[in-house]
Amino acid sequence: MKVALVHDCLQEYGDAERLLSTLHQIYPQAPVYTAFVDRSRLGQAAHRFTEWDIRSTFAQRLPGVRRFYQTYAAWWPYFWESLNLSEYDLVISSSGDFASQAVLTRSRTLHISYCHTPPRGLWEPIPPFPSDRWLSWTKPRRRQYDFYAAQRVDRFVTSSERVVRRIRKFYRRAAEVIHPPVRVQRAGAAGTDYYLYVGDVNPLQQVDLVVQACEQLDRPLWIVGTGSEVDRLQSLAGNKVRFLAAVPEERMAEIYAGAIALIYPTAYEDFAMPPVAAMGHGVPVIACELSGMKEIILNYRTGLLFTQPTVAGLCEAILQFEKLRFSAMACIERAEEFAESTFISKFEWFVAKALDDYHSQATIALEPV
Repeated sequence: MKVALVHDCLQEYGDAERLLSTLHQIYPQAPVYTAFVDRSRLGQAAHRFTEWDIRSTFAQRLPGVRRFYQTYAAWWPYFWESLNLSEYDLVISSSGDFASQAVLTRSRTLHISYCHTPPRGLWEPIPPFPSDRWLSWTKPRRRQYDFYAAQRVDRFVTSSERVVRRIRKFYRRAAEVIHPPVRVQRAGAAGTDYYLYVGDVNPLQQVDLVVQACEQLDRPLWIVGTGSEVDRLQSLAGNKVRFLAAVPEERMAEIYAGAIALIYPTAYEDFAMPPVAAMGHGVPVIACELSGMKEIILNYRTGLLFTQPTVAGLCEAILQFEKLRFSAMACIERAEEFAESTFISKFEWFVAKALDDYHSQATIALEPV
């Protein structure tokens, strides 16, 4: 069986790329098709892909596409439909805002899409980000194309029930949840030194809520991550807030060891790996219940969920959290449910069943009446 992997684009090493790495671990001989690769932005993570067979689209040669890829949004169908995947029996796309699930496959090829989300800017604009008004005139056509491209997918898999609802509403398709793989430490306990945030520092993550809440309560805070909001947040922060930028994975165990809790305030995230990683180190999590964290955190057992993503709501949650006790073992046991080995087992079973069903349907269709 010949397998191909398709991924939106390689310009950072985030949660989607970690999932792609696990898919490549399952199918190490599969080539990876992607819109473009930006090794300069990948930085130290670029070495992870050096041995891979990566094949980019003609977007790789377009001027400025790596920095201003949203500018080429109307071209996305041409990027994906230009790929020739006719030789493959199985195509697995890792698709999100760049809509790589739009690739064309022949009738006997099974196409499984791990859909991180239907493109959010097309289907439900996100308040923290300014609207791309000059591209807004293309959105009706792009939405129409995205809908019909989704009908070509044979099976959908996704990260959370939130995205299942989105796929059902926007694509009129069913999807199965297989939570993304997380490397779980399976050891450790919460510390007493500081609260911790780990992840991207951009408007979508609402890290300003954590900074302001810890400032109001006079609590120490460490922030691990980079993004467009770092400079602004540094101007808001006092001397008890420490910005660590990007931290190598081998140092994270030391950082988690001193954390009272991981605070993950965003209301917009569907699934995030840092909360699971924190629980794997025995550290509880404070998160907003409007996000997909509600599917990860067991309220009052492995962390605390607060209702509204506001500074007042987070302050109240922190004060309530400090009156409670959380078991490190309970956190670790919950994290193990999202471990990489669990994902591999579930995904391989899903693919095997999907192949059996697909080939059975093809055989029935060919039988004479």
